[in-house]
Amino acid sequence: MLSEPKYTGCCRLAEILEISRHSTNRFLLREQYEPIDLFREVQGNLNLIGGVLSGDDTVIEKHYSQVGKAHLINYYWSGKHQKAIKGINLITLYYTDYDGKSMPINYRLYDPLDNKTKNDYLREMIVEVIKWGGKPSTITTDCWYSSKENLRFFRDKELNFQVGIAKNRQVKVEGGKYQRVEELEITNNGLIVIIKEFGKVKIFKRTFKHGSCRYYATFLYDESKLMDWKRDDFRELQTIHWGIECYHRALKQLSGLSKFQVRTTKAIVTHIFCSLRAFCQLELMRIKATIESWYSLQRELSLKVAREFILEQLSPTNSLTA
Repeated sequence: MLSEPKYTGCCRLAEILEISRHSTNRFLLREQYEPIDLFREVQGNLNLIGGVLSGDDTVIEKHYSQVGKAHLINYYWSGKHQKAIKGINLITLYYTDYDGKSMPINYRLYDPLDNKTKNDYLREMIVEVIKWGGKPSTITTDCWYSSKENLRFFRDKELNFQVGIAKNRQVKVEGGKYQRVEELEITNNGLIVIIKEFGKVKIFKRTFKHGSCRYYATFLYDESKLMDWKRDDFRELQTIHWGIECYHRALKQLSGLSKFQVRTTKAIVTHIFCSLRAFCQLELMRIKATIESWYSLQRELSLKVAREFILEQLSPTNSLTA
């Protein structure tokens, strides 16, 4: 998956390994990987105490697949396309430790047969990570996961959080009346408010070049520290959360996430698990300085082959003037 930039199907793998394509297809159908298998893969390479969990989802695009041929494929909202597109919805918990190492440690594929929402999956995954031995201190999400149920859940698990919130979220300054968050005067270092049906948080505002604004709520389990939580602290968590967006992009561009050509649910699930493992290998190589960045591996793999091909074509025996 890491070495083949374009074709990552069974036939191509069989060609590279010089084995039967039926063997690779049987592998996809035989294995039954679970999210805990991914956690076990990465736990030895991360400090699982005190880090930051980032929760988010992405759509594995399958524009030319037929809905109904594989029950995981359906229409899901895409922030990139700003509309519902055909694909598979992947929800991930992405962990960053204090040394800056980052890897996915739990995931779900949205399955309509589960009768669960993405928020249900998120809470379920957090419970599992804690049960498996993880002790994160903070969780970050976008506004999709900032329901009052989720905020209360984070607090009950003694997690600090920084989440995006909608501009019409009802908040009030202590002693005042509830109003939309966009109506507040928010200073650069934030404003302490009370979210309706939750409690005290600190609100930050980001203004973008095109003039739009986004709002974020920071909760600290020790509320006495909210006053000292400044813009730099907010930005640090924002930078960490951006890592999950980079992870989604790398999965699709470097790990063959959407390049499966199978319809069976078992085969699809195995392919996606292998793609997640491939990304973790990329991150390990980056940590060990084997590669400079995730994107340098494919460039370096093809460099020698491209050089030898060009030199061979320029040799006198292959020259047009020979």
